[in-house]
Amino acid sequence: MKATDTWFSERLGQDLTVVRWGMGGAPVLIFPTAGGDCEEIERFHVISVLEELIEAGRIRVYSVDSINGRAWLTGAGDEPSSRLMTTFDAAIRFEVVPAIWADNGQEKEVIVAGSSIGAFNALEVLCRHPDVFSAALCLSGTYDLSRWLDGPMPPDFYFSSPIHYLPGLDGPHLDALRQRFVLLAHGLGMAEDPAQSWQTAAVLGGQGVPNRVDEWGPEWPHDWVTWRAMFPRYLEELIS
Repeated sequence: MKATDTWFSERLGQDLTVVRWGMGGAPVLIFPTAGGDCEEIERFHVISVLEELIEAGRIRVYSVDSINGRAWLTGAGDEPSSRLMTTFDAAIRFEVVPAIWADNGQEKEVIVAGSSIGAFNALEVLCRHPDVFSAALCLSGTYDLSRWLDGPMPPDFYFSSPIHYLPGLDGPHLDALRQRFVLLAHGLGMAEDPAQSWQTAAVLGGQGVPNRVDEWGPEWPHDWVTWRAMFPRYLEELIS
């Protein structure tokens, strides 16, 4: 059921690993949290709670390392970290997505998902590439990364940050994005920041991009206990 594929990415200048769980169904690419790797969702039992959907052949789950998230955590600097956001996005679109298509034997639209910084990455790739991603499931997201900038916003950062560039987007790209869907969910417990979801929803809604915010109660913190409850519920909805 589990398979791992690693190759050297010329775009990233390092190895890129993709892990897959499952043998059939809708492809779902789940991004890890900021410092996470491609097997994080297995260690924190997300794969376990998705087992019913996986075993029934309804979803096939993929994950990658959080290469761009780690750059911000390690303080690589505004310009290098911002460039990595752009190259990571390109690697997802032009390396990971074709690998998913080859694994599925056809060019299926991919659902993207993630929690915390993973939610940012899910939103980012959907907004940049509505031609290949059908929906984004964003849990307890951190969508404004500008707080990590030490100076002016580099162009690579701006065009990798949906809440910054979407208000000025128009034309065919926006038309395609308006055919997609973003589901934003968060709790009200410890370390959650509900304003991030509502701000993002306002930006998306202002441009006519279909979205919904689900707010869970104060017993749901910014942690895996919340995301393990959310992932199966919302993926079931999105594939139905």
